[in-house]
Amino acid sequence: MGESVKASKGIDFILFIVSLAVMIFLLIFFNEWFWLALPTTLTYLVKWLGVI
Repeated sequence: MGESVKASKGIDFILFIVSLAVMIFLLIFFNEWFWLALPTTLTYLVKWLGVI
């Protein structure tokens, strides 16, 4: 069980970084579409930190 939790945390971290990059890209170039990436970014941040 420990290995699957570590793998899940790794995937959550990667998805958080990717969604953060997308969110920053949207903030720079398409301000009005920034809100679309916000829920995904925050969800994977919270999952990576282990809050949920």
